[in-house]
Amino acid sequence: MNYAEIKKTDIANGEGVRVSLFVSGCRRHCKNCFNKVTWDFSYGKPFTQDVQNELLEALAPDYIAGLTLLGGDPMEPENQRALLPFVRRVREELPQKTIWCYTGYTYRDGAIEEEQANCEVTRQFISLLDVLVDGRFVEELKDIRLVFRGSSNQRVIDIKRSIESGSVVLYLT
Repeated sequence: MNYAEIKKTDIANGEGVRVSLFVSGCRRHCKNCFNKVTWDFSYGKPFTQDVQNELLEALAPDYIAGLTLLGGDPMEPENQRALLPFVRRVREELPQKTIWCYTGYTYRDGAIEEEQANCEVTRQFISLLDVLVDGRFVEELKDIRLVFRGSSNQRVIDIKRSIESGSVVLYLT
């Protein structure tokens, strides 16, 4: 997997000050996407062990609330497979940090509604998240007043509560 960018003090993509990893690769190609350069899976730099160590170091300070995964799309199957070991490591080494993920795909019942985004690690990957912002960006539904999302069809989902209840529970901000 490649990544396009790392922001070590991001306040736009989740609650609190966060470390954000913009992965490369997206097949959704939403009209007026804010980050079209990340559609290409080969764009950017390799997501190496050194990069993962750098991210963990950036996540360590108390003022950092957690990790945000976006892109591109972290829910593309090849990205899920590459991110799963890293997300497990974040959970083990920094259990107090929250993990947010942005996807253009749609969450349903612990997995992804669109079959092309599901793979053998999808349920496990999703179960390690705290919040999933799902849904395609739709230009006609764009609303700059929305918190942590770009268009009104997108949802900010509390994953732990959704898995427990068996239905989508929105995250209250």
